[in-house]
This record gives sequence, C-alpha cells and structure tokens, in this order.
Amino acid sequence: MSFPIQGSATTPVLEIGYEAAGEPSADGVPVILLHGFPYDVRAYDEVADELAASGRYVLAPYLRGYGPTRFRDARTTRSGQQAAMGQDLLDFMDALEIDRAVVAGYDWGGRAACIAAALWPERLTGLVTCGGYAIQDIAKSGEPAPAEIELKLWYQYYFHSERGRRGLTRNRDELCALLWRDWSPTWTASAAAYPATAPSLHNPDFVDVVIHSYRHRYGLTEGDPRYQQLEAALAALPKIAVPTIILVSEADGVTGPAGLDHGPHFTGPCEIRSLPGIGHNVPQEAPTAFAKAVLSLPTK
Repeated sequence: MSFPIQGSATTPVLEIGYEAAGEPSADGVPVILLHGFPYDVRAYDEVADELAASGRYVLAPYLRGYGPTRFRDARTTRSGQQAAMGQDLLDFMDALEIDRAVVAGYDWGGRAACIAAALWPERLTGLVTCGGYAIQDIAKSGEPAPAEIELKLWYQYYFHSERGRRGLTRNRDELCALLWRDWSPTWTASAAAYPATAPSLHNPDFVDVVIHSYRHRYGLTEGDPRYQQLEAALAALPKIAVPTIILVSEADGVTGPAGLDHGPHFTGPCEIRSLPGIGHNVPQEAPTAFAKAVLSLPTK
C-alpha cells in the first residue's frame, strides 16, 4: 500500500512528506506524481510500480494539508491558492536538487504541474495533465456555467460557507467518500480503496487549506501575500510549451470529458488521449494508461 521509500523534503514553507520508487538514474529525469483533492499518493501505487519496473525514478509528494506534510511555522497562512501549489512543486524540486523532471498530475496536482510547465518550462521535460489546462482564470470565476455543471460544483459552494467548513471538519470521511463515488461513477473499487487514503485527509491543516482553496479561486478571500507576484503571472493564463499529454476522462463525474478543446493553451508538442469509462481519479482507475502517458514523454 506504499512505495518502497518514504522521505521528507524541507522547503521554505513546508516539511513535505513524499514516497518514492525505483532508483535515481544519471541518464534520465525523475518523474514527479501529484495527487488532487480529496486524494493522496495512494492514487499512484500501481502507476509507480509500472514506472519503476520500466527503470524510472518516481516521487510522489503529499500536497500541503495532506498526510505527513506540515507547515514549518504556525503563523503561515494555510493557503490553498493555485500559486502556492505551483511554488510548492518548485520548492520540492529545489529541496531534492532535482534540476528537471517529468511532472504528472490530476485535479489540484494537475494544476500545480500546469503552473510549473507554464512558468518554469526549463525545469520540465514533459507534462501529463488530466483534464487539460488547469490554471484557474480567477478574474472570470464569477461567470455562471451551464446549470448542469453548476449542480456538480455544489461542494465548492458549500465550502464558501461556515456551515461547509464545519461540515468538512465533522464529516470529512463521509463527504470525501461521497465525492469519490460521484466523481468516478464507473469505478467499482472506490469504496474499497478509500480507507487507505482517509488518514491523509485528517492532517491538521487539511480543512483550512481546502476551504481557502475553494474560496480563493472565486475571489472570496485574499491570498498569501508571498504568492502575489506569482498569482499576477497566472492571471495572464500563460501558455505551456513543454511536451504534453492530455488525458481526457470520458466518465468524469465532476468536470465531464475536459481537455478536448484545450489545444490553444499548448504551444509545444501536445497529444490528447481519451479514456473511455474512466472517471476523475485517473491514475487509480487507469494506472496502465497513466503510466504509458508518462513513458511517452522525453527524458532529456
């Protein structure tokens, strides 16, 4: 249920827990796998096995607010804004002296990966992103979506209220397990897999980070000032030039088959691969397809 290696990386803001598999190689780049909300690195157990068997060195960090990752200073804002996620990825690479990597992710992790690819392309040799271009257009967050889409975003609006904060605090396992089921409607293993991830969602900062994330993206709360410059750069919706594979989940219960029309955001080599019958939790539902996408990208 875990990678063979567990470690910790000290960054300016966090002590980031991570798991790893395979062996570092002098003639290749590592692979960094990034999970989303409300998941953790368990989503990548099978993916990591396949990548390590193919000779790749794989690292899967726990995002801020998850698992063993901790803030170093009690006074630090428990921010969940997108700029913080992107900076955390860069800081993680710096802490482990990783010059370049293939980065792959979904949900929050896919957003962090897209941010790194857009703003620091010299640090990535390739990108796998589930659902396409994940950088948030916060300036337009107040524009309504079609009613059917708005219905699926109920949890985000719930988190805008203090009732939602209390609900996430008191009922996090019930709520998060419900999201797993709704977002992966064809995945019959959801109920059996959830208990392995559940402890990560009881991190002491989980609720604060999640609530801040879903409020900041709608302009309902201020971000951490340390990320203001980075947020300004993301507001321009920078394009991504690194070689990219977009995985489109055709049975995604929250976003639908997102990414099919995101080609204009990518100026470098970009391939779109559709995954019939696969929901939101792509690496855990379709580990072989996810691993093949990673292995398709350049290593130098």
